[in-house]
Amino acid sequence: MIAALYIDSERGPYARLPDVDAWGVERDATSYAGPHPVVAHPPCGRWGRYAHRCHDTGKTGPVAVAQVQTYGGVLEHPRYSKLWVHCGLPRPGELPDAFGGWTVEINQSDWGHVAQKSTWLYIVGTTDLPPMPAPRPIPQASYRKPSGRLSTPLERMAKSKRHLTPPAFAVWLVELGRRCRA
Repeated sequence: MIAALYIDSERGPYARLPDVDAWGVERDATSYAGPHPVVAHPPCGRWGRYAHRCHDTGKTGPVAVAQVQTYGGVLEHPRYSKLWVHCGLPRPGELPDAFGGWTVEINQSDWGHVAQKSTWLYIVGTTDLPPMPAPRPIPQASYRKPSGRLSTPLERMAKSKRHLTPPAFAVWLVELGRRCRA
């Protein structure tokens, strides 16, 4: 069994995967107390580049880090998330922390996301990653905003779709979680 925490259980893929205990908004994932390894997707708004637009307190991020460190598993957040500095997590390529946790950078587009979506994974409990998919090139069609700045495909996605995990990536993360031990 794997606990998928802070996920969209209605529109996301986790609730339909076998042996996954899905903790969506209808359940308080901050109250998860084990015993299974976790796949954690805490809201990134407060910790990302657009924190100034966010109404989230960010309290779930450090709680999710502690849950991964306690039960083993993986936490997913955008590349350069300020959660790493706040919680003292190792960046990609750095030595593991006191919990044996380490970070790898991936692109969700390799699992079918329509935008590149560079992502950091903080992993505790294994160094054995499931096989990675082949990198996929993403067409970077640009759109010029009235300000003259080019926008990215991720910026043009509806917020309701931007946060959803590609189904193949969810399956991969669950397999990664199964390899983790506290």
